[in-house]
Amino acid sequence: MTSEPSGMFEAIYAGAESGGAKPPWDYGAPRPQLVEWAEARGLAGGGREALVVGCGYGADAEFLAMLGFRTTGFDFAPTAIEAARRSHPATEVDYLVADVLDLPRAWRGRFDLVVESLTVQSMPPEQHAVAAHDIAGLVAPGGTLLVLATTREEGVEVTGPPWPLSRPEVEAFADGDLVLRRVERIEGGAWWRAELSRGEAGATA
Repeated sequence: MTSEPSGMFEAIYAGAESGGAKPPWDYGAPRPQLVEWAEARGLAGGGREALVVGCGYGADAEFLAMLGFRTTGFDFAPTAIEAARRSHPATEVDYLVADVLDLPRAWRGRFDLVVESLTVQSMPPEQHAVAAHDIAGLVAPGGTLLVLATTREEGVEVTGPPWPLSRPEVEAFADGDLVLRRVERIEGGAWWRAELSRGEAGATA
């Protein structure tokens, strides 16, 4: 993310490391919306590969690693990645600095599970479609993409960041044979939880 908001997020992480307030999006534990989804599915990694987009301090990535996934977590903010590595010194997660809009080519079609939680909505609306396309391209054949985002009604303008996602923006993650299998409005309608899979339904994580 090469835009001004990205620099702002690095500054927020840097401020937190200097004793300031923690980032407002940092839950401090795996996101309940992810944990609930994983528990409902009896999710087990079995050595398959998972990727957490915009992993921050790594709570979601560590959760997936605990479930048996070979997990990669990336964030645009180097300070967040440094803090994640420091917070989890014995981790098996591979923490990397990367840009949603300029992802490594080697990642395309690689991951059996991709978790995108609140990252796209942190980006300006004109970048949402490109970011969704780039994230969708990470999912391996037979793999799953889980999208977690706060909701915005279609046609309602917001002044971000964040810029919560409308239903069409959630649907925009579907790309080619990556098919939207389920969209839920959860947390009293305040959150989207969308599940997409590449290939046959039921052949995913």
